[in-house]
Amino acid sequence: MNTPAFFNLIPSIRMFDPLAEVLGAAENGLMEYSYQDTVKLAGHSCPTVAGAFLMVRSGLKSLYEEEIPVRGEIKVLMKGKLGEGIVGVVANVASMITGATESGGFHGLGKKFDRRNLLSYDAVIEGEMALERIDTNERVILSYDPSIVAVDPQMGTLLPLILSNRADKQECDLFGTLWQERVRKLLIDFIDDERLIQCKKGKGENK
Repeated sequence: MNTPAFFNLIPSIRMFDPLAEVLGAAENGLMEYSYQDTVKLAGHSCPTVAGAFLMVRSGLKSLYEEEIPVRGEIKVLMKGKLGEGIVGVVANVASMITGATESGGFHGLGKKFDRRNLLSYDAVIEGEMALERIDTNERVILSYDPSIVAVDPQMGTLLPLILSNRADKQECDLFGTLWQERVRKLLIDFIDDERLIQCKKGKGENK
């Protein structure tokens, strides 16, 4: 799989998955999720996929600080409704990394490792997504603003040509290059810019 070189420069998200440890799927239960993994899940690389990855990364860093986040013990709350806009794309990325699922997820072993009902939609939050630790009830609300990295104006001319099958290979290649260059800037140049990802810590509503 040949991908843009900058994919390899993006920091991975390290998780501890106790279920993976018990079942021998990963030594000491340690797993890493890269941006390339996210691209494989989504089938493409775009500002939305990049933003989902960055929101989860920032949220976990805020909730766990120097600790390794525990996969399967994190709730994901989406402000939007399932099927609305990009909500499902963002939720899929968050689900892959955190292990949180709706009712169709892994039901656990005995009374442990149940991943169901940790992902919910239509949440009343002042952001796009929230992550919540089950053990401490700490919550971080996340918002994403990719507009700080401008779209190259050439893309507005090229996209209609591509969608109408009127673009040649050179034009298609240029569009892809310009598209991924914006993604690169979001993931590399602005990865820790506070204007890109906004985090607000608080408490969940269960306690």
